[in-house]
Amino acid sequence: MAKTARMTGLALAAGAMVLAGGTAHAKPRLTGEQQLAKMLEGRVAGEPVDCISMPTISSSRIIDKTAIVYDSGSTLYVQRPRTGAESLDEDDVLVTKLTSSQLCSVDTVHLHDRSGGFWRGFVGLDKFVPYRKVKAAEAK
Repeated sequence: MAKTARMTGLALAAGAMVLAGGTAHAKPRLTGEQQLAKMLEGRVAGEPVDCISMPTISSSRIIDKTAIVYDSGSTLYVQRPRTGAESLDEDDVLVTKLTSSQLCSVDTVHLHDRSGGFWRGFVGLDKFVPYRKVKAAEAK
């Protein structure tokens, strides 16, 4: 019995050391603002626009509690919702009901949990800020 207890104690201690070592080398998770800044490196903001054309959007990405980024190739449109930004979670699915081919600042986007599919809330949109890559001549 004492031998079993000692072996269990050693196994627990070894497991704790492995876990402690793993967390010591883990990269700290970036905040939403840091993730967005990294995504926008080498780009310059343009004048905000009220609407974006959805057929030109190839993908979208949620930045936790910060923004939604719509990718149209050479331009990233950053949407910082005027309401509900604290609900943004990168594991959610965006559900957008369009009445035209454009997504506009007066629209809302519903959030659904990716794994369970249940409704989590919505965000009220604001203007979209376009970010374009800086050309080499402009960077000098």
